[in-house]
Amino acid sequence: MKSYTLGEIAKLLDVQLIGDDQVVINGLGTLSGAGAQQLSFLSNPAYIDQLSSCKASAVIISEKFSDICPTNKLISLAPYVTFAKASALFDLVPFPISRIHPTAIVHDSARLAEGVSVAANTVIGADVFIGANSEVGAGITIGEGSTLGENCKLHNGVTLYHKVSLGSNVIIHSGAIIGADGFGFAFDGKKSIKIHQLGSVRIADDVEIGAGTTIDRGTIEDTVIGLGVKIDNQVQIGHNCTIGNHTVICGCVAIAGSVRIGEYCLMGGASGAVGHISIADKVQVSAMSLVSSSITEAGMYSSGTGHMKTSLWKKLIVRFKQLDSIAKRLKELEKSTDKE
Repeated sequence: MKSYTLGEIAKLLDVQLIGDDQVVINGLGTLSGAGAQQLSFLSNPAYIDQLSSCKASAVIISEKFSDICPTNKLISLAPYVTFAKASALFDLVPFPISRIHPTAIVHDSARLAEGVSVAANTVIGADVFIGANSEVGAGITIGEGSTLGENCKLHNGVTLYHKVSLGSNVIIHSGAIIGADGFGFAFDGKKSIKIHQLGSVRIADDVEIGAGTTIDRGTIEDTVIGLGVKIDNQVQIGHNCTIGNHTVICGCVAIAGSVRIGEYCLMGGASGAVGHISIADKVQVSAMSLVSSSITEAGMYSSGTGHMKTSLWKKLIVRFKQLDSIAKRLKELEKSTDKE
């Protein structure tokens, strides 16, 4: 178990401490669930009612709420960001020993820099390069000619196809597949002819990719994932896509081929985009929405309808089918009114 004094944490997080700097903190907790020797946080005002009964030894909080906090306080301009940094202090994921497991198969031409660890039953192909201090988990396949930068972490069961390129500090979670063929076929009138996917996938520094996500290789040019992009679990990114720097893509998003997404965008859970469109910088797409045409201006976009009781939904479906005829009758009525 890791532990720090509150004074040490304040210095590490570069925040102001109001309270006892010798209090020992050995973990994090929610406002409602934290106990003694735990650190909590308040970032969403919706939880402010839980503050008065919070039993944490300290709370990360903004200055405007500090007067109503009953315990030691770490004053932050961005409590949620400070909480994110605090979580790193208590991370208990074991640090791997730098070694190649005897069951791993590493091609003679592969180059592994200092401090690389490779776990059991992993296969590393020809001409692969893995940068310093990178961790390759168990049961992983890294295809011929792929490269990994420094301090990468591939969790168990990841597959990198041939010639995939990762920057430094890239994290890929279990079951993700990077560089599979894009879904490309030409119909000759009788059958579908496969279009061989000749590009690859390029992933920049500080990217994190969730479990079970698939990123397809490009048809001719590469699929590109920009700096600091965060991709959740069960996401599908089609061939030839470009995802701009620091964009966040939430769970179960499906992005068709040749889509260009700008920087600092957010795709909500289970949203999607049709192929061959572009999305401007700083666009937010709400959950379950479909982007069916290009978006040229920053802002938040939504599609679909909100949930409601099934009985009402069934009535509205009937109305949806009548909209076209209603619109036509309204247009005729307007014409007759104009004549009068």
